Amino acid sequence: MIKGLDVRANERQFIELKEYIDSIRQSQGILMQTLHKAQEIFGYLPIEVQKFIAHEVDVPLAEVYGVATFYTQFSITPKGKHKIGVCLGTACYVKGSQLVLDKLSKELNISVGGTTEDNEFTLEATRCLGCCGLAPVMMIDGDVYGKLEPKKIPEILAKYKD
Repeated sequence: MIKGLDVRANERQFIELKEYIDSIRQSQGILMQTLHKAQEIFGYLPIEVQKFIAHEVDVPLAEVYGVATFYTQFSITPKGKHKIGVCLGTACYVKGSQLVLDKLSKELNISVGGTTEDNEFTLEATRCLGCCGLAPVMMIDGDVYGKLEPKKIPEILAKYKD
């Protein structure tokens, strides 16, 4: 179960968001702009942030939630410090990317779409990363790893662990 955001511990971030909202209050598309800024500040859009935004921009919470869950650039759950995307496009899949994804899932003890308990890694299945000649491919943050074999996964992950 995901615990709620501690509003008091994040007071500075809420102040920053309020100042941003105040600076764009007369703008068109204030909700989208505010959601982008909130995601930048908090890293995701927990319900406490959505309620704050709804109040500040005077829109129903349902509308804020609807927009936050409709667009893929927004997340209502915390994401890891490092984002791992494993390509499951045709070329990568044929070359064994599912085995790579399974190994990552096992090593990190999370399923696809999940985030490790320490918030270090989020694991995603993606479609074509545009590196078909390197299949199977995964990307960690901006780093591309190609011609992967499941046995290489622990060594690669070690580079990103604090």
